[in-house]
Amino acid sequence: MSQPDSPDPLPLDPNQGLVLRPVDPAYAKVLRLTALFSWGPLAVGAIVIDQIAVRAEDGPLWLLTAVACLIAAAAIMIIPMRRYARIGYAMGPNALRVARGYYFRVDTIVPFVRVQHIDVGQGPIERRYGLSHLVVHTSGTHNSMVTLPGLPQAEAAAIRDTIRSHIMSDFA
Repeated sequence: MSQPDSPDPLPLDPNQGLVLRPVDPAYAKVLRLTALFSWGPLAVGAIVIDQIAVRAEDGPLWLLTAVACLIAAAAIMIIPMRRYARIGYAMGPNALRVARGYYFRVDTIVPFVRVQHIDVGQGPIERRYGLSHLVVHTSGTHNSMVTLPGLPQAEAAAIRDTIRSHIMSDFA
């Protein structure tokens, strides 16, 4: 006995044929500044410890400072660029696709029918560069929140309005 063919709302292709678009290039600067505010104090702390503790013990002067500054430089210059290069998104007729990650790649497709509500947010560094992040809350508990950072304010608002119009038409 064969079962009747029922249309599947999402194709089995995990990419759904949606080509990823990169986020705004200014997002790389946001990531660098965020890393600077995180790693800068640690590098300064290492310099202080190097000058106080290592000098008092007649240890290898400047070794701790050099190591801390190299790690901080890599964390500020290299890692943010890799993170920026590995974030992409696409809007389909019925879904939003967000892909991110360098070593651990996560490719999320959010069907509009699952969306509960949408937030557009801005931190102080994002505001400086005119960027926002879009947060899509879905039904369910596992991965119920998908964040898309690095969008220009107008584009984040446009995506929010597009998803909202789909939500409103589903409940109307």
